[in-house]
Amino acid sequence: MNHSVLKQVILDQNEMIKNIEIVNRDYHFEKNVNYILVGLRRSGKSTLLYKMVRDLISDGCDWSQIVYINFEDDRLLGFNTGDYNDIVETAHELAGENEIYYFFDEIQNVDGWEHFARRLADQKKHVQITGSNAKMLSSEMASVLGGRYIPRMITPFSFSEVLDFKKVKHDEAALLTTSKSALIRKTCQEYISDGGLPESLSLVNKREYIKSVYDKVLLGDIIERERINNMMALRLMVKKIAETVKNEVSYNTLAGNVKAVGVKTSTDSMIDYSSYAENAYLIFRTRNFVSKFADKEGTPRFYFSDNGVLSLFLVDKSSTLLENTVAIYLWRKYAEDLYYYKSSQTGVDIDFYIPEDRTAIQVAYSLAEAEEREVKSLLSFAERTGSDHRLVIVTLEEERVIEKDGYTIEVMPIYKFLLQE
Repeated sequence: MNHSVLKQVILDQNEMIKNIEIVNRDYHFEKNVNYILVGLRRSGKSTLLYKMVRDLISDGCDWSQIVYINFEDDRLLGFNTGDYNDIVETAHELAGENEIYYFFDEIQNVDGWEHFARRLADQKKHVQITGSNAKMLSSEMASVLGGRYIPRMITPFSFSEVLDFKKVKHDEAALLTTSKSALIRKTCQEYISDGGLPESLSLVNKREYIKSVYDKVLLGDIIERERINNMMALRLMVKKIAETVKNEVSYNTLAGNVKAVGVKTSTDSMIDYSSYAENAYLIFRTRNFVSKFADKEGTPRFYFSDNGVLSLFLVDKSSTLLENTVAIYLWRKYAEDLYYYKSSQTGVDIDFYIPEDRTAIQVAYSLAEAEEREVKSLLSFAERTGSDHRLVIVTLEEERVIEKDGYTIEVMPIYKFLLQE
């Protein structure tokens, strides 16, 4: 690789980092630790790297020691495995004998990246990496990297981060102040409908931007990377998954729904395609806590990792967006330890169950018509699993405590639920 081109890429990137506005986020990174940041495109991974760079500069590091390379830069088209060492040589030309700090953005675009990353780590170099595909965290990659990098999943902005970005106070005093509380609730409504992709928050036409991100994920991170030929089947599957949010769905059903509109596909293809969408962090799943393993895997409930993307497929489905908002909050906090709880034998159906925290959560847009059903489900669950569970109903705006049959059920408005520590 031409060293002059690499220098130009590095120096241009550093100039951009010097001038970009950075919003602090709810992530903490240890010094002298190498990380792999993964997550949905445009969720803020690169900005977190920029923050690491700026912190190094504040601590006395010189810009010549910063080697930041975005592998989606068009000047790097044609970069291949044999060019990796040119990065090291160019870095030393810039930094001399000084310590070098490497930052590699979307490095998974070039084959062999994991061997290069391991070599640098074995040489005790400082390296930070981002990528938009969960395969970077696969067991195969982990064996190559040998535990030399700590993985961190980066999500779009949480509700509290949106409030920080918009400079809306949300401490206890603000929640008790009428005008400030009203602004928090208004911002929450926007968050539910528009999601938390960082760059979308400053835009008037958010939908157009979110659609462009979705297209990039679909075309670049799934169709191109996975070499999918049946693009229409994939698009329809994502649409059908959006229509099933809140409900479990089998792969047979997904295949049938796609074939019903005249597009050929198979159950195996639905299994593969949904896995690809998860790898790209477009969607995630919860599994039934009480099911056998085969049923757990065969009938998941899917959710979208950003409400703005989900909104592209919905027309006035406020209750769906509300539940997806709760799912995102819990997934960010609990990941694979998040379940739903549904038993055909007992009739118990709980939207979210966190065994680690012994918490059962129902989501209802309003309790005006749903109170009896939601309370009955939670009480039935508690009677069968133990009285030490926390029982919660998340609503759009209602807040109170329900005491019944010796159990306490918290009814929480969504904005307060999302601001829990």
